[in-house]
Amino acid sequence: MRVLLLVNDSASSTTARTRVLIHTALSERHDTDVAFTNRRGHAARLARGAATTGTDAVVVLGGDGTLNEAANGVAGTDCVLAALPGGSTNVFARTIGTPDDPLAATEAVLDAFENGSITSAGLGRTSGRYFLFHCGMGLDAAIVEQVERHPTLKRYLGHPLFLLAGIDTLLRRYDRRTGTLSVRTTAPASATIDGCFIVVAANTDPYTFLGSRPVRIAPAATLHTGLSVVGLRSLRFADALDVLSAVFRANGSLSDTDPSVVQRIDDVRDVTVTGMHPFGHQLDGDHLGAVDELQLEWVPDALRLAIPAAPD
Repeated sequence: MRVLLLVNDSASSTTARTRVLIHTALSERHDTDVAFTNRRGHAARLARGAATTGTDAVVVLGGDGTLNEAANGVAGTDCVLAALPGGSTNVFARTIGTPDDPLAATEAVLDAFENGSITSAGLGRTSGRYFLFHCGMGLDAAIVEQVERHPTLKRYLGHPLFLLAGIDTLLRRYDRRTGTLSVRTTAPASATIDGCFIVVAANTDPYTFLGSRPVRIAPAATLHTGLSVVGLRSLRFADALDVLSAVFRANGSLSDTDPSVVQRIDDVRDVTVTGMHPFGHQLDGDHLGAVDELQLEWVPDALRLAIPAAPD
């Protein structure tokens, strides 16, 4: 196979030694080139160039942002995407069963290539950009925006920074009085959720990880079904505690929470989110700014994806 190893050297857990060992392992079995991404949008261009010039697989060593860009580069082509954990959280890599250790993950990816463990995955899409695991709007995006203002701290603190940014944003930087987001789905059926502070369109489950613990808000979301759209309609202290309790308990989900606080619509193919005023949005942890309205869709079979085998 022709393989491109796409590396984000600034990702939090990527080292020169790890990169060399991974390149060596890939090169022992496949014709492997290396490319480095160093700015926003670069990984998408590199992956797209590889896919259009006959590369069989793009293997990404980086965080979720780099992986998202690479997915956008190869989506709709025959080029396979493979994920190696190189960031602070690696939500998508962990979701599809990739080992946390980059070298072990490389062996798992090589085995997937050898055994033909490739799936056609559905992706979410909005404003022409695909997302692998979720699009977050409202307070969710505001927290990501705060984290992105401190890239050095993000590299070294990881999860604690997200928690601190969440508390700071909730208490000092966000209007907690009125939920301003409204959700309208049209396919496969019409449904509505009004008065939301947070809206998340999930393409997979879990939503994220805190350490080894998955944070689950949409258990029905998979790469082979439509989006699960979740709306949080209250930021009252008691309601927030109920939500946190639900998602952090073992095998927890939001199913048992008060439906006046949390509502979810599963297997959604088309959804429109509107705000009373411009609202922020993020895709796979990458903040993309404020909009008045966002139209999202689920695109089946958009990506050829290497899936590591489950451990024995």
